Amino acid sequence: MVRKIVWLLAVSALLLAGCSGGSGGQGFSKRTAAGKEQVLRYPIVTSPSTLDPHAVEDGDTIDLLQQVFESLTVWGEDNQVKPGLAESWTIENNGSTYVFKLRANAKFHNGRSVTAEDVKWSLERACNPALASPVAGTYLSDIVGVADRLAGKSDTISGVVVRDPATVAISLLRPIPFFPAKLTYLTAAVLPKESVPANTVMKSTTDMVGTGPYKAKSYSTDQLFVLEANPDYYLGAPKIARIERPIIKDAATRLLKYKNGELDLVQLERGDVSGLQSDAKFKDQLQFFDRAAIWYMGMAGNAYPPFKNRDVRRAFAMAVDREQIVKETLGGINQLANGILPPAVTGARAQAAVLPFDPTAAKALLAKAGYPDPAKIPPIEFNYRDSRPDVRLVAENLAAQLQKNLGMKTNLRSMEWGAYLQKKDRGELQLYHMRWGADYLDPENFLTLLLTTNGPENKMGYSNPEVDKLCAEADVMPLGPERDAKYARAEDLILQDAPWMPIYFQRDAELIAPRVKGMRHSLFGHLPHTTVTLE
Repeated sequence: MVRKIVWLLAVSALLLAGCSGGSGGQGFSKRTAAGKEQVLRYPIVTSPSTLDPHAVEDGDTIDLLQQVFESLTVWGEDNQVKPGLAESWTIENNGSTYVFKLRANAKFHNGRSVTAEDVKWSLERACNPALASPVAGTYLSDIVGVADRLAGKSDTISGVVVRDPATVAISLLRPIPFFPAKLTYLTAAVLPKESVPANTVMKSTTDMVGTGPYKAKSYSTDQLFVLEANPDYYLGAPKIARIERPIIKDAATRLLKYKNGELDLVQLERGDVSGLQSDAKFKDQLQFFDRAAIWYMGMAGNAYPPFKNRDVRRAFAMAVDREQIVKETLGGINQLANGILPPAVTGARAQAAVLPFDPTAAKALLAKAGYPDPAKIPPIEFNYRDSRPDVRLVAENLAAQLQKNLGMKTNLRSMEWGAYLQKKDRGELQLYHMRWGADYLDPENFLTLLLTTNGPENKMGYSNPEVDKLCAEADVMPLGPERDAKYARAEDLILQDAPWMPIYFQRDAELIAPRVKGMRHSLFGHLPHTTVTLE
């Protein structure tokens, strides 16, 4: 009894001490610190581009929304497709039909159980032309009937059939081995029709009713997004009560807040890494993560007519010393991209037919294309996203090298991320520095999707019939050397045509606080925080 009384007195003293802390002075008050014990805090570098999983297309926002929404399939730490809302699936009709069996204990945040009808309704919502999703056609167009739904010719998707309340069959236009991987993308997230808008994108956290491990609690525009644990999550309630995602667009501010103990995780810019590696306090908190992503310089002929000429694109590509950018500008942290496919992608090669750095040849190509005097070439706008110093540094380096080695002056312009994405989707970017991260580890996700004539993500107007033919053949082939060889030939043709100039494969540097345990990772990024604990 005495021991119990002493323990209660100690707890009372701690609580009183916590309530007495003032808000003035530096750092957190005792009261604030106590309240943060079970709160994971890490920033978003830009405001969420959307609150709607069926419309999201950027990695920063996906990292937020994947805590709230889920699809039939998800990624595991081994970078393999795992059961999500579907506990299992089988394949019929020689690979053209996938039959998904739903988990019996999966529930929406409103408390209702997930059914096969919800799967069908959600896919039809994602493809509703009124919603105007920029990604539904990209990830769902293999399903029979999706094209008609996107075009407004049908109110349903004929290829999605409810067999019973727990079973849904999805029929494809062609057998593709990577279809379950496509469904990991949030445009296939399952939603309850009674709680979300059917014809418009979600505008507030009250619309954001999903099945994920966290619920959307509140969002103060451009300031803070708050998530709270879902106690009814089918894999068990998360081990932490709350996640706070402050929107902090300035990199220096993000790092300062981490050092002050106000954040638990922060992604670093390359210029900060060397100093932290020699900092006794923080060097052991520094972690590196390889990502299945490439950063490149894109040249869009549909937005800038000179880029329709292959020699002009090749001239721009050969005027840039990519190795100098990777080694000097970015400090050697990232791997030089000597191809389009990142190392973890099936069929990736250490050396593809990437164009060499050769300023003399570049000038000759520009003259051959009709521009012996670079001053006579039409003005060109060079866009890159804001809030990321590394992106700015590389863009500035690219512009400087084009000026030095070609005499080509560019109008360098940073853009707010949401506006940048909209301009990209409209095919209005001329010359730009951008990233593409794998949605699944298959060459189709890079070559077919982005660089074939009718690829859903080809916003540049690039076209090569031989590339189209090779990719179309490889897409439906079984995995193996013959398929890899076709994609390799297509990749080499693209590199020689130079709609893209690969620069580097992504490697993230992050500071993660020692109190954060159990965080799961994959080549696609951090996985939903179902196992995270805070000491």
